[in-house]
Amino acid sequence: MNVCFLFIFVVFRLTSCFAKRVELNWSVEYVYGARDGSNYRRSIGVNGATPIPAVHVMQGDTLVLNVHNKLDVATSLHPHGIYNNGTNYFDGPDMVTECGIPPGESFTYEINTAAQSGTFWIHGHTRHADVDGLRTPFIIHSNKPPVDYDEELLITLEDWFSQEFYARMEYIDNRKIDGTFPPNYAGGLFNGYNANHTAPIKFRPGKRYRLRVISMAANNWSVFRISGHKMTVIEADGVRSMPLEVDGLNLGPGQRNSVIVTALNSTDFNYAFKFISTSSTLNNESGEKPKIYQGVVEYREGAPIKDISDQSDKKPVWPDDMTLQAADKQPWLPVDRIIDLPITRYSDSFRVGFWSLGKTLYQPTIVPTLYTAMSMGKLASNESVYAPQTNAYVLRHLEVIEFVISNPFINDHTFHMHGHDFQVTEAGPYGELVHGYTEIDYRKSGPWPIRRDTVQVRAFEYVRLRFRADNPGVWRFHCHIAPGHDYNGLAVILIEAPELLQKQQRIPDQMKEMCKKQGIPTAGNAAGNPGFDLTGLPPAITLTPSYH
Repeated sequence: MNVCFLFIFVVFRLTSCFAKRVELNWSVEYVYGARDGSNYRRSIGVNGATPIPAVHVMQGDTLVLNVHNKLDVATSLHPHGIYNNGTNYFDGPDMVTECGIPPGESFTYEINTAAQSGTFWIHGHTRHADVDGLRTPFIIHSNKPPVDYDEELLITLEDWFSQEFYARMEYIDNRKIDGTFPPNYAGGLFNGYNANHTAPIKFRPGKRYRLRVISMAANNWSVFRISGHKMTVIEADGVRSMPLEVDGLNLGPGQRNSVIVTALNSTDFNYAFKFISTSSTLNNESGEKPKIYQGVVEYREGAPIKDISDQSDKKPVWPDDMTLQAADKQPWLPVDRIIDLPITRYSDSFRVGFWSLGKTLYQPTIVPTLYTAMSMGKLASNESVYAPQTNAYVLRHLEVIEFVISNPFINDHTFHMHGHDFQVTEAGPYGELVHGYTEIDYRKSGPWPIRRDTVQVRAFEYVRLRFRADNPGVWRFHCHIAPGHDYNGLAVILIEAPELLQKQQRIPDQMKEMCKKQGIPTAGNAAGNPGFDLTGLPPAITLTPSYH
């Protein structure tokens, strides 16, 4: 027997022996409380709890989530950052890979972790339930950690509105064309609660800590730093990176980093950590944007907090996707096809609010897109069967795609790709700069670009991404800012190798039954018809591009 094959076989057998099924029973239900410390409101939790306890598994385990929906609307779950290779139907986005779990019904998701380890999260992907609390960390522990450390700490950074998502969207949908927002700014949550009243982070002198930091925010950027301490980045979105020393983290919605922090050698002082929550989509207002929170890194209970100013002549160093390099040293992928994805904002005579990425703005159709891809035979490779509203792009198996995302507006975005991570290879200035904004520098990755599944695209910036279409399925690529962006069409659908998808996967019968219970067809083109007949499909929204 070939020695190399024997080694791989033995490793596989050992992994199989130690891997297990981690089974959790989740009752998704409404809960009431004031997580921000002031606004008592209805939110969404699990088994009566909010925040939802983090999920921990070992690499190779299968996470089995038995979900019962006690809400009065459909729900679904998305394992953010997980490939779901061979199980596209477990990916979660409603009307893309499923119809959602109807009220009062149950469904089981199975998430295989053999191919990944790192820092992920699970969140609702129907009716933006994540914004109202259906979100929690999902940690896949490696059997061999990337670096040595003494202890691991989990940090979640969230934004929290005083209103439920759809109540707030009624206000946003009706804002005036001058961009005025209602007086409803998100508060910041640190590890699930008001960031000014959180428990201290406890350090012991000389110990090395791995901090897994997750932005589960829906709208706001999160800055996190510890006074008097450096951080060394070792992971971005589940991908190991070469060590990079930084002063702090600046995470957009959906992004994650692991950092190593070495504790100081004295217990004479405690130190402050700072969490800043801010957003380009909200107006500047004293005390509201940005919101600044402070907590304690505790070396000794009762020790004074050492006063260290953030101000210095030296510019703080933040992680940048062009300076982060992948630890596995995968070189730049050779490009087979370039797809331009310009961001466009639309307005009508009353408001500004709709967005598109590439060809048009995304709208859900009558049939979930995966079901169209699975039922249309050879026509599944023709983008027309998915209708213009899905903003679909058909990808050939194993071709290397380069996305060029260009943003000529004052709004920042993060874009998340389901089913993949991607190389972030280049970024630079784009569009006509507005007064008060600093021009973006041109940056290019080094020889081993970092891969991640969620990327920042800042105001007046373009970004280039590369990935190999090696995961047959129907995958969403969308802005992860829920209020106003993803909600209003800033997404595309990737139809990847549909001919292989039809041969390799089978949608569980229970998923089709959940569709039928909601009156949703499970076969045919986007309108549920044969061929290219889109009769019955609501017309695509057509608006005038806005450039202010």
